[in-house]
Amino acid sequence: MAPPLLTLEDVRLTFGGEPLLAGAALVVEPQARIALVGRNGSGKSTLLKIAAGLIEADSGRRFVDPAATVAYLPQEPELAGFETVGAFVEAGLPPAGAPTDLSRLYAELGVNPLARCAALSGGEARRAALARIFAADPDVVLLDEPTNHLDLPAIEALEERLSSSRAAFVLISHDRRFLENATTRTIWIDRGQTRFLDRGFKHFEEWRDKTLEDEETAAHKLDRKIVAEDHWVRYGVTARRKRNVRRMRELSDLRTQRRERKRPVGAVAFSANEATPSGKRVIVADKISKSFGARTIVSGFSLEIARGDRIGIVGPNGAGKTTLLKMLTGELAPDEGKVTLGAGLSMITLDQRRESLRPDDRVADAITDGRGDWVTLGGEKKHVASYLQDFLFKPEQWRTPVAALSGGERGRLALAAALAKPSNLLVLDEPTNDLDLETLDLLEELVADYPGTLLIVSHDRSFLDRTVTSIITTDPAGREGRWIEYAGGYDDMLAQRRAAPGARPALAQAKPEARDAASPPPRGRTETKLTFKEKFALEKLPGIIDALTKEIAALKIALADQALFARDGKAFNEKAKRLEEAQNGLAAAEEEWLELEMKREEIGG
Repeated sequence: MAPPLLTLEDVRLTFGGEPLLAGAALVVEPQARIALVGRNGSGKSTLLKIAAGLIEADSGRRFVDPAATVAYLPQEPELAGFETVGAFVEAGLPPAGAPTDLSRLYAELGVNPLARCAALSGGEARRAALARIFAADPDVVLLDEPTNHLDLPAIEALEERLSSSRAAFVLISHDRRFLENATTRTIWIDRGQTRFLDRGFKHFEEWRDKTLEDEETAAHKLDRKIVAEDHWVRYGVTARRKRNVRRMRELSDLRTQRRERKRPVGAVAFSANEATPSGKRVIVADKISKSFGARTIVSGFSLEIARGDRIGIVGPNGAGKTTLLKMLTGELAPDEGKVTLGAGLSMITLDQRRESLRPDDRVADAITDGRGDWVTLGGEKKHVASYLQDFLFKPEQWRTPVAALSGGERGRLALAAALAKPSNLLVLDEPTNDLDLETLDLLEELVADYPGTLLIVSHDRSFLDRTVTSIITTDPAGREGRWIEYAGGYDDMLAQRRAAPGARPALAQAKPEARDAASPPPRGRTETKLTFKEKFALEKLPGIIDALTKEIAALKIALADQALFARDGKAFNEKAKRLEEAQNGLAAAEEEWLELEMKREEIGG
């Protein structure tokens, strides 16, 4: 094995009296593809900055091969002091000049070298920063949330660039599909320490859950051993206890282990405050159109959204996703056509920029709109501090200003504020921004269980595949202002687009804003996959089968009571009827699960 290019050993760093990193490590070999994952606030970005040499740890060792070059992409690229993107990129080149074709690199990443840095959007600044890194052709690339603000074509172009790069790289990202496609090793920061998985992120969540399960088992065994030793101390022969100093010392050590054991951070407990159901027809759009100047954003689009639908809206930056969303929800009037909102709608919107959060407000005020310190959920009053604990806020944080929160905490707070209000139509604009992977899992569960209607704008392909029942996106033939609805999730949409007459080979490029350069086409996807409904059924059926099996066993026990019929003939007949229904349901569920499982195995999914 080749010697490592970059090494961190036993890194320790303390902030505010609490150790953030307590013996963390990182080893980057040539052409390594590493995912660096962990909860918000676990120290991922800090460890990456230490690796880049931007922060000095309290203790530990950092080694960089003298012949290797290291490049670092921060979460918020800084382009101040440069007039144009080209000047910014060229300032990062090595003394020998660009080792790569800059014009080709600009085209791949959708970068306009003549664009003025002061006028760049978040996505454009991110693409410019990526271009600067790849133009220098470093040996090690450290990327902190590289997909933030990028649209889907740009994310897929970045995947292509990384897959063909000779450089080793370490990635921090909340985009699971991106991590799955790009990485072959995983490092997990948990409670200040690093744990290593010699496989890509695709296998991480199963390994993490097994690791935590084994830890809980070990903790349970420790507790049992302490109980046994306590019993020996209390009831053993006094003289024997005095002589066995070693055993007493071991008991003290066991108690110290239990006292000092760091438990995993708790999980977010999402729950939506439900309003009364809306009418069956939630939104009806009839041939709506919208233009800004000479540019057509939406042209002749019609759609009917029924209660319970889960609609995803995707497309390149500048395509008009937010404009379409605002027209569908009645916030923006169309130039032509008509939008009709259904009866009894209670709509809550989570905006992309979290602008509903005022920096000077207390955290509690974001939940209660400044009206006291109590929130009503499902008809029951709950103190805001208790409600915020469900979203991993500390009890004392409810009095702190919003401005003091981190990006991940602001994301959780915005979700908490939205979910505290009664709704039957939930509009989520980029809900996954700044959320850690565990929180994303729970958000997906909330979306799956939400009884109302959902509209979701997102660039997170995995999140869309797991949550929506149809996708609205730009026309595959590239016609300006045309939007089309596809059944299923993101991968289902891609499969249908490939089969469409005149379709482009990948996600169609909408006409970008004036300052944007054309983005490159993303790569294709696997041809055959389970539909969203099939994947959802495959996940839910084992639980249904288990519940029916238990119900059937309970019914059989009840019917075995010979006195039941004489005591309550009606109850006996009802249980007998229910037993037949449950048995039929079990047979159907098992058959459906078997068919789906066989299909999944056939397509390698």
